[in-house]
Amino acid sequence: MATPKHLAWLQSIAGELATATVSKLEHTLDWYSKMPPARRAAVGTVAQNGITSFIDWYQDPNSQPWAAADVFGSAPSELLRSISLQETLQVIRVAVEMVEELVVKEHPDLTDAVLRYSRDLAFGAADIYAKAAEARGLWDARLEALVVDSIISGETSQEISSRVAALGWRADGQVAVMLGVALSDNDPDAMRKAARKSNSDLMIGIQGRRQVAVIGLAKPTSDPNPAILATAMALEPYFGPGALILGPTVQAVADAQRSAKAALSANAVAQASSSNSRPILADELLPERALAGDSLAKTTLIQAYYSPLANSSQELLQTLRKYLECGRSLEATSKVLFVHANTVRYRLKRVFEEVNADPTDARTAFVLQVAITLGAISDQESGTRR
Repeated sequence: MATPKHLAWLQSIAGELATATVSKLEHTLDWYSKMPPARRAAVGTVAQNGITSFIDWYQDPNSQPWAAADVFGSAPSELLRSISLQETLQVIRVAVEMVEELVVKEHPDLTDAVLRYSRDLAFGAADIYAKAAEARGLWDARLEALVVDSIISGETSQEISSRVAALGWRADGQVAVMLGVALSDNDPDAMRKAARKSNSDLMIGIQGRRQVAVIGLAKPTSDPNPAILATAMALEPYFGPGALILGPTVQAVADAQRSAKAALSANAVAQASSSNSRPILADELLPERALAGDSLAKTTLIQAYYSPLANSSQELLQTLRKYLECGRSLEATSKVLFVHANTVRYRLKRVFEEVNADPTDARTAFVLQVAITLGAISDQESGTRR
């Protein structure tokens, strides 16, 4: 029960108590003295409000069922931008210590009131931060979904860059997009933890039954593919059964739509592949993508396989074409070309050295056959190498 004597005395020393509290903040808390003046003033005002609020609360405890509402007033958002919850509790502790030094020392019978008020204030501060964190989490989730949708839909790199900056994207290295079936009980927090263990950042988007993961390496590397693949394999358990496609690596998140476009194209033709790999690299399905009308896949095949051979040696290109047309038979090819089988074998070795693809492998032969067919059609359309 508040007594008029105590109340009058508390009101008379309120200014002295507030000044002493701010002074102790400056001498006790290093982070407070290093803050910009405007933010330091905002924090100091909160501390002073705590002193005034204590006096009001002491006069009538029932008038303030939630002490923190009066202390923080309209400033929680500014305070949350300035200091953390831990630092807020440090401010409260300093204020309570000053009250104990100047109030409880003079009037020990006020100890119980000080303890009750400081307890309510600490719990109130924690509640404010918890609500702010919850709101921030919901906002982050919506923004993350928007960024992933922007990448999938192919929006401009400038828009993506500004949004990932607001989201707090920390990865400075290369990026790749992976997509597959979403689990009904997907666990995004576990996925982020797995990505962090692989030294990567992650954005996640759920689009109907499809789950999209944008993987970004923490730092740039000269050979990012192994690191990207390692992260993708760590995330594989968090996707449902079915095709899991990893798009090609790009240099920055601003270019992620290129990786996403390739992954979407590969996902559309994944049923045509007999591969059981998880994930499947989108570029492993270049022929299927090209046959389905993917212009990027067509260009990639021509540039990777046809153009190097056509520009370096028409003899190698002709030998490869005949070898594939003859069902990969050395004898049949040698007869068609009127050369020895060893000559065909030598030229195929040269093909391998030129484009790093083995024509004697069945899958690679299919890739090469589609590539040289597309290259020949492109030449005919453009009027080159007739």
